[in-house]
Amino acid sequence: MSGPAGGTARAATTTDVVCLGESMVTFLPSQPGRLADVPSFGRGIGGAESNVACALAAAGHRAAWVGRVGADGFGDHLVETIGGYGVDTSAVRRDPVRPTGIYFRTATDRGAGAHEVAYYRAGSAASAMSPANVPYEEVFAGRVLHLSGITAALSADCLELLRDLTAPRPGRPLVSFDVNHRPHLWRGGDATVLLELARRCDLVFVGEDEAEEAWGIVGAEAIRAALPEPGVVVVKRGSAGATVFSGLRPGPRSSNAGGAENTPASRSREGGEAEVVTQVPALRVDVVAAVGAGDAFAAGFLSATLRGLPVRDRVRHGHLMAAAVLTVPGDLTEPPARDHADRLVALDDEAWGRLRLGPGWTAADRAPEEVRTP
Repeated sequence: MSGPAGGTARAATTTDVVCLGESMVTFLPSQPGRLADVPSFGRGIGGAESNVACALAAAGHRAAWVGRVGADGFGDHLVETIGGYGVDTSAVRRDPVRPTGIYFRTATDRGAGAHEVAYYRAGSAASAMSPANVPYEEVFAGRVLHLSGITAALSADCLELLRDLTAPRPGRPLVSFDVNHRPHLWRGGDATVLLELARRCDLVFVGEDEAEEAWGIVGAEAIRAALPEPGVVVVKRGSAGATVFSGLRPGPRSSNAGGAENTPASRSREGGEAEVVTQVPALRVDVVAAVGAGDAFAAGFLSATLRGLPVRDRVRHGHLMAAAVLTVPGDLTEPPARDHADRLVALDDEAWGRLRLGPGWTAADRAPEEVRTP
């Protein structure tokens, strides 16, 4: 069955997280410089939701990616590569007419003025996703459904799909939403629709910078005020770390996503409900390439959420997963072993603040002295 008419009744799930969205083949430069001057490119993959799925699978979770690719060689490459991380790709659909999207980028940081990205995604197979052609039974088959705002920007059909997937319905899994505001995708469009979508979800990731750029909302408290409905709102604050707002009320699956235990502060929300506010400092990281970190952070947070860890530990796992990606050239890498990450997460605040992670840190035997624990 496909589409909303099929309903959402589900048998006992064997999937932890289902990630739905566009994935593209990305061409990475062989050397720094303008796109006009780079002589050759290496092939990789890129896609916020598939990145999260790959990171979760590499961390030992049962993850699935639902998307749409062309019936072409690039589509083959995406499905094979994502599947190679251990992700279930059985629900990926092949479009016989539309191509798989591709893009080229420079080696500079995405936020740098010299950074260039050339997208060839207009009319892609992914942009044709809609409630009529997405397999809802697979989409709702996990404990968590992870979405992002990138999908909403691809086409009117994709926006309709996200509105339908985030609508209240019986048996809906916990819906995780990464705002992922990409200004170039919203030229001539209204990015405030991302606020509408986020308010319909259970767990929301949003950066302070993107909230200001997309919605004109400044500061973590103001962001939470604009997003009163989600059980958990994670505000990413760059080098300042992250602030998490979590209510005591259970999510739609009573998943303990709020993680109200072991948190340092609380306040009263509308109606007298207590809310917990958790602030976790960022790590010092010797950055190799600032791409894919947001997706890795979401994967780390979701991984710890699935394990029922306290909010502080969920954020720390997010920071560690992001640090693993920041210290390699591409969007994806092998995460630290779970016991290694758990030892770092358990450090006291002073020891956590002393950590400095560089290339190779994910191997426990190469970790800096501050990382070692008794």
